[in-house]
Amino acid sequence: MANNPVDPEHQSAGAWAKKYYFATRVVMEAVLRPYGVGPTQWYVMHQLMTVGPTSQRDLARMLQIERATLTGVVAALVRKGLVEQKPDATDQRQKVLNATPAGAALWQELPDPIALILETAFDGIAQAEIDTTARVLREATGKLTALFPKGNES
Repeated sequence: MANNPVDPEHQSAGAWAKKYYFATRVVMEAVLRPYGVGPTQWYVMHQLMTVGPTSQRDLARMLQIERATLTGVVAALVRKGLVEQKPDATDQRQKVLNATPAGAALWQELPDPIALILETAFDGIAQAEIDTTARVLREATGKLTALFPKGNES
């Protein structure tokens, strides 16, 4: 039965969204591994390289990860010399992250795993279908987030 949630071949949109997510993680990890960067580290670097200095608190919200998780990710990037962490000028308790020159140099070498994923996953699929899929998942996510907003805070 295709709609039976205990069926290992469950075919719902949610099941496929989860499979897609896990497949993208595998691709990201494989592409970034030779550079010693993990997917979450890449997302931190992406933010810093495309937007600029960002508060660690804001980054946790943007990436929708726990602050403790981000603390470990940032510590690894600092240890590698790719990111610097400084106290915020207006609130010394908060930290602002910025890419170092070494981080900027590595960023220039890194392949873009998101571009590879999009090019590969959606090759041959009409843009209208991609847009519909994104819209449906965005609306469904919004409805579920609204259902239990406290559980969806990061």
